Amino acid sequence: MTPMQETVVVLGASPKPERYAHQAVLALTRHGHRVIPVHPRPGEIGGWPVVPALDAVTGPVHTLALYLGPARSEARIAEIVALAPGRVILNPGTESPWLEAALNDAGIPWAHDCILRMLDGGRF
Repeated sequence: MTPMQETVVVLGASPKPERYAHQAVLALTRHGHRVIPVHPRPGEIGGWPVVPALDAVTGPVHTLALYLGPARSEARIAEIVALAPGRVILNPGTESPWLEAALNDAGIPWAHDCILRMLDGGRF
């Protein structure tokens, strides 16, 4: 049995298997990470219980994987910064100059990348 690695929060996690956010939860799980999917509807995704909002996340967060478009993420900038993740990965389509500026101001590293490619390429 492999011990769990870093905690990864997936903001915009989806219960729909065809969505990249859903596939990311599964891939992170396969790589041994503790995953916290954030989605407004209760349930579970990839075997992990869903939390309804970032303020329900407890404990240190190694990585926040963002799967929300700018219109939805920009309304959550204060919550994202308050979470104080070790880094934020802005997956394709989530780029936001306002969020990126807030992360810079808070000293939170971020990158435009793809969690799935990072995991497959050993760059996570």
